[in-house]
Amino acid sequence: MKTRATSLNPNNRFQPIVTDRDCDDGWYQDPADETCPDSLATEVTEEQVRSIISRNRSPDVPFDQSINPYRGCEHACIYCFARPTHAYWDMSPGLDFETRLIAKPNAADQLRRELDKPGYRVSPIALGINTDAYQPIEKQREITRDILGVLAEYRHPVSIITKGALILRDLDLLSELAGQGLCTVSISLTTLDNTLKRQMEPRTAAPATRLRVIRELTAASVPAGIIIGPVIPFINDHEIEAILAAAAEAGAQRASWIMLRLPLELDELFQDWLGRHFPQRAGHVMARIRDLRGGKSYDARWGERMTGTGPYAELVRQRFNRKARSLGLGRKEAESLRSDLFRRPDGEQMHLF
Repeated sequence: MKTRATSLNPNNRFQPIVTDRDCDDGWYQDPADETCPDSLATEVTEEQVRSIISRNRSPDVPFDQSINPYRGCEHACIYCFARPTHAYWDMSPGLDFETRLIAKPNAADQLRRELDKPGYRVSPIALGINTDAYQPIEKQREITRDILGVLAEYRHPVSIITKGALILRDLDLLSELAGQGLCTVSISLTTLDNTLKRQMEPRTAAPATRLRVIRELTAASVPAGIIIGPVIPFINDHEIEAILAAAAEAGAQRASWIMLRLPLELDELFQDWLGRHFPQRAGHVMARIRDLRGGKSYDARWGERMTGTGPYAELVRQRFNRKARSLGLGRKEAESLRSDLFRRPDGEQMHLF
């Protein structure tokens, strides 16, 4: 399906009834028939949220607070670890995740209420972690911009991860925050190959555009870095050094990497994608992934889920570290953001513990 990463829409793990879409019912459907579209329009429903800040206690994640303005993601990255979360909303982690989105229009108002609570304690908020805060529908919805406006008003630290060039629209707010030591941005840069980008991340910004985003953020004094995430054996792993070099040339100040993760329904979706786009190496890719995960497609243990284990994981780590050091790409996490400037609009200065 053009502009979508998958044509599969598998039943989610909570559905008691399974529909077999591959069953031949005797009806012929011509792929060239114009009444059968090669893509699906995005459907957006709204959710009036009663809370907006999610708390995280995972020891291998460098933040403990996050905000996701949207559920589902139109960027359609086939490898997205957040796909299985769509099952909680009685939708498929497959095509539904890309096409049936949930927006949170009251997110900024709810954020303001939560920041105003007397017991609130400041720590950096990671924006757009499960799903991209700058996916295409943000252009009209502006939920992310409204959230940034509240964070700037309260002088609250924020870190952002995105693949979307739309972030440059908010350069005014980002510059204001960064000027006070309150903002960092990480650009997810997984390949420099346009063809692979279209196959793997159909609706994201082109690699050259993401490098331009880094340049413009840096020029505006907004600290910018990259995440090579995920590294996929025999698909994009050969690009590690080239990606780091291109990012450094564009002005990136830091870099990190994450190994491919295939939790729950994502395993089926990724293997289907792999068989369609890289049939000759699909077996090799999955064999290496299982080597990384103790013979399984995925291992959710903290400390290992992000990198895997074994000789290949160590080789990737060494390659990445050697090149990153040579380019001066340190790893400065969100903890370096200031938390002592927080204020409420009524002028109350928050006591920090």
